[in-house]
Amino acid sequence: MSPDPKTEHKQLALDLGHATSFAQADFIVTEANRLAYNHIVSFPRWATPLSLVTGPAKAGKSHLACIWSRRAQALVPGVDEIEGVAKDGGQGPVVLDDVDRAGIEERALFHLLNQSIRDRRPLLMTAREPILAWPYATDDVKSRARLAAHFTVQGADDAQLAQMFVKLFNDRQVSVDPKIISFLVARMERSPEEVVILTKLMDELALSRSKPITRTIASEVLEARARQASQRGRLRGASEEGSE
Repeated sequence: MSPDPKTEHKQLALDLGHATSFAQADFIVTEANRLAYNHIVSFPRWATPLSLVTGPAKAGKSHLACIWSRRAQALVPGVDEIEGVAKDGGQGPVVLDDVDRAGIEERALFHLLNQSIRDRRPLLMTAREPILAWPYATDDVKSRARLAAHFTVQGADDAQLAQMFVKLFNDRQVSVDPKIISFLVARMERSPEEVVILTKLMDELALSRSKPITRTIASEVLEARARQASQRGRLRGASEEGSE
């Protein structure tokens, strides 16, 4: 008896419910992020307590922040906890992701930066925009942030994404037609984290069907990931409407 297409489609959707992994083992080092990565893993041998990683969305900034947070056993305060962290003092490492977009109160960030500099408390910040474009009214925060060791990461281009697929498939001892990799690169969310997820899902799906990775399998995984992203977008929109 042939499988029920509806059942098979449902099973695929269930199998694709993978969250992005922010483990160090899943971070793909490229020329676009090597300096930032080397700095993160060099902790605690930092010359200055402040560090800043900037770059576009999906370039791996949050992944680097998670790697450092685990290595340093860092505190990850909420927006309304930053002032209290600064007042409590100490030298426990702190990480602030998206300092230019997270709605952080300027006075609280200013106090934490001062406390970090004064007490040599390790503080890692990430941001999309350069310091000059940060949305703060005065130069107090920006002048302190300029003292940070600053590293820029860039989004991966087509060639780098393709190289990541080749490496990850080779690690799994899986042979994939280069045309399928080109097909994926042209249609996927453009981030190293997505390469890791797609590679894992396609390999698992191919194994479950006892087939090689084909363009059909690649298409199914891409479509399911797109549906998942659309569902997340709708849920986020509903949540924002409910909070108004």
